[in-house]
Parts: sequence; C-alpha cells; structure tokens
Amino acid sequence: MSRPVARVLILLELLQSGGIRTVAELADRLGVDERTVRRYVDHLMDLDVPVESVRGRYGGYRLAAGYRMPPLMLSDDEALAVLLGLVAGERAGLMTATGTASETAAAKIRRVLPERLRHRLDAVLDSLAFTAPAGRPAVPDTAVLLSIADAVRHHRPISIRYTAADGRRSERTLHPYGLVAHSGRWYVTGADPAAGEDRTFRLDRITGTRALPGSFEPPAGLDPAERVLTGLATAPYRHEVTLRVQGTAEQIRTRLPASVAVVKEPPDADAGTGQWSRVEIRAERLDWLPGVLASLDLPFVIERPDELRDLVVELAGRLMSSARRSPPRA
Repeated sequence: MSRPVARVLILLELLQSGGIRTVAELADRLGVDERTVRRYVDHLMDLDVPVESVRGRYGGYRLAAGYRMPPLMLSDDEALAVLLGLVAGERAGLMTATGTASETAAAKIRRVLPERLRHRLDAVLDSLAFTAPAGRPAVPDTAVLLSIADAVRHHRPISIRYTAADGRRSERTLHPYGLVAHSGRWYVTGADPAAGEDRTFRLDRITGTRALPGSFEPPAGLDPAERVLTGLATAPYRHEVTLRVQGTAEQIRTRLPASVAVVKEPPDADAGTGQWSRVEIRAERLDWLPGVLASLDLPFVIERPDELRDLVVELAGRLMSSARRSPPRA
C-alpha cells in the first residue's frame, strides 16, 4: 500500500473515532503539513465519505452524523494483526465452544482483501509455526462467556450452573470480579456469598448463567489474574512441598511461576544479603521437581516431603554418573 493511500486511511480512522479534529492535530498525527491534510480530505470526499468542515476557533473536520466506515478497509499492518490475532487466539485456547468461529472469520477477511495482500498474508501464516499448548484447550460456551463478562462490567450478581471435576452439579450465586485466560483455559473469580469466601470457577464447566437483581462492589485494588494464579498454586493436591530457596521471588519465578508455587520473601528482605525465601508447592507428582530445582541454580533446602529429598539425591547420582562416563568408542 502506497504511503499517501495509507495516510488517507489513517485520516479516515481518526475521523471515525468521533469528535472534531483540527487541521493542526491531523497534520501532526499524519506527519504531513496542513495543506496535505486538506488534500487528503478531498480524497475522502471523492470516495463519497461525508467529511464536514467546521469553522470557528475550535473548528476542523468531522464525519457526518451516522456515518460508519465500510467494513474491512484495512492497511497491511491492520490486516496482518487481525489474522494473526485470530490464529494465535485459536492456538492459545482463547476461543469459545463455537470452535469454527475463528476459521470462518479469517476466511471472510481473506475473501474481501485485495489479492496481492491476501497472498502475502497467506505466506506469513503458512510459514508460521506455533508451539503446541499443554493439553487440549478447554473452551467455554459463548453465551456463558458473554453473560459473565457483562456481569463483571456492571457489578451484577449471577447464578451459575456448575459441574465440578468429580461430576457433582450445583447451582450457586456468584459476584464475579473478573475473567482470566490461562494456559488454554478460561476462569472467572469472584465472591460466593453462600460459602462466604472467594472462589474460582472454570468457564468450560459452567453450563448456564442467569442474571440476578441487585449489584455488588468488588474489593479495592483487586487483581483477578493474581487471584486465579494463587488459587491454582494453593489448590489441594497429593503432595504438599515446602522449600527454602536462597534467592528473591523474581529469581524463583523464572522456573516456578505463580500458578505452580507460592513464594514468600522474608519481611526484611534485602536482595544483597542472600535472603532465603519460603516456597510452597502443591503437586500430584514429584518426579518433575528435582530437575526444576536444579535449573534454578540457587541453594535450596527441602523441608518436606522426604520423598522429594530422595528424588533429588537420585537425580544428583545419575548426573554424576553421566558426567564421569567416558564416550563410547566409535
């Protein structure tokens, strides 16, 4: 796309955002002089885009009331951003139960793009590789996602029908604080008035929602993502691991993210004094932990369980044996 044409489209986007735009403002945003801005406005009017000139001290240009930009007037960068967003969202599990929606949307965009641009974008997508996510994404129902998002925005309670991991079904009231997408799954975190505590639910296990009357006020300074990750790290599992690691929370997080471990620095933490942080992990299996602890490259002490200590010793023995082994003869 030639630079003048791209700037005309950017001008249209700026006017589409609403309000009156002065010539000086448009010139600054487009990186051209005011005379060129007026010429670009003439180009838009030649395309039957109703640009109005407003005179006076606060005058400038605006679009006529009720005008909407024709669909898919995208620059190269915008088209690439849209298609990559659709593909990445599908691969990351950021989709709903209507699994073909991203594919059909991408197909519609391709059909209306200029042939030159379509071939270039297809070349990018054909040559692009994504790493496979851990497990199959658990996708929620579209109606569930949209209704919960509306309740979050307007601070309204909702009733949800939920199926737990063990198959038990229940209907409960929730004051939803926020939606969180993590590792191919969608979660909603909020207050459960009946239980008197905050809870986190997977959206793919919610089979229906119903808006309830009234409203609620979420806690100040709330971080839904932090609540979900902390909930995942502290959920009940077969093994409860407690460690002391000589390092900061930032160093430990490079191998043990918030969804896996709870890291507590000492109250008087000082990175320059070789502080020892407390690490708590809940896991179904322990065989993966020795390698992770070794990769931390930080001194650590295992407080519990003894089984983990034995696994670390076994790994150390295997590594030492491999390091001393001579290469096989050709």
